[in-house]
Amino acid sequence: MQRLWTKSFILMTLGLLFLFTAFYMLYPTLPLFIKEMGGNEKQVGLAMGALMLSSVVLRPFVGGLLDRFGRRPFMIGGLLLFILAMYMYNWVGGIIMLIGLRIVHGMSWAVSTTSMMTAVTDMIPSARRGEGMGWFSTSMTLAMAVGPMIGLGIMQGTSYQTMFLFAVGLSVVALLLTLGAKMPFQPHTNKKKIQIFEKSVLPVMAPIFFLFIAYGGITTFVPLFAEQIKVNSGTFFLVYAATLALSRPIAGKLSDKKGETAVIVPALIIAILALIVLSFSTSLLGVLVSAVLYGIGFGSAQPALQAITLRLAPEDRKGAANAFFSTATDLGIGLGAMVLGLVSEYMSYHILFMVSALSVMISFLLFIIYVRRLLKFKQLPSAKTSDSVSL
Repeated sequence: MQRLWTKSFILMTLGLLFLFTAFYMLYPTLPLFIKEMGGNEKQVGLAMGALMLSSVVLRPFVGGLLDRFGRRPFMIGGLLLFILAMYMYNWVGGIIMLIGLRIVHGMSWAVSTTSMMTAVTDMIPSARRGEGMGWFSTSMTLAMAVGPMIGLGIMQGTSYQTMFLFAVGLSVVALLLTLGAKMPFQPHTNKKKIQIFEKSVLPVMAPIFFLFIAYGGITTFVPLFAEQIKVNSGTFFLVYAATLALSRPIAGKLSDKKGETAVIVPALIIAILALIVLSFSTSLLGVLVSAVLYGIGFGSAQPALQAITLRLAPEDRKGAANAFFSTATDLGIGLGAMVLGLVSEYMSYHILFMVSALSVMISFLLFIIYVRRLLKFKQLPSAKTSDSVSL
């Protein structure tokens, strides 16, 4: 069996863990920071969405450049800009300035994450795609769960400024870790036109987009919802993180043995149930049950969908495929934060989570109708088609 746990794979996986932890520390704390500055729900959604939408614009170009010039230059440049942007939160003086900073931060997020994720997928043996992607995605989504908890803890125990500086420190560690990794990908020597559009992966982008609309609602509004019902939102993210860490490696191996569809279909159903439970929650018990279900559902579906994305793409277009996947996730999170911000302002958080459940239902239907049929039609080989795929 081909070796998965190489030094470079470990360094890159840890680098992603630190980077994503720093990034997601801001998700529950920035809405509270904006409220403290005098902002409303609409401005919370705008500020949270501005980062994701700016990254959406840039990612397809980054993907094409990665396939032409390699991963390392963009990885280092993106991380340096990310560190600078994170530090600048200490100097924000108003909502307009914050939105401008979020746009710059989104650009750094697009470059750093697309290059790092593509570099990791280069390192995973094709025969262990599901397992490898399960572990590497676990580091990211574990950070998505642990990051908010750490951010809230530091903010509540000290100050926003201390939290921003801690996030800067984590980002520096991510940069140092990735500098020690070897990049197996060799840049193309031909002078063909740089391609930013990868049509082979378009069918799977819609299910991913609608899945991440709900995720945008979870990360942005669970802290505010928890505050309303007198529950510590850190508990939700802690239980979600623990569940995800336990379930994702199992889902990855199942994906290798039975195929991604066998994982995605039940996972999306469980995610829908999680959001419905959260919608009706009025106490800690409902929040905990929802966190467990969402950890299993979202945690299993996300890496399997990314695996399909990379398997659909040609071998020399992995950078573009990763960029498209991340574009769909960013667009979903960004628009989700904005649209659901309006829902929460004019309706309620309970309605917000029901709308989120509806979004995952749409993701489920699109996957069943289009993606599953496509996979059956093409009869995609699992591990034998490429030797540098992920998930």
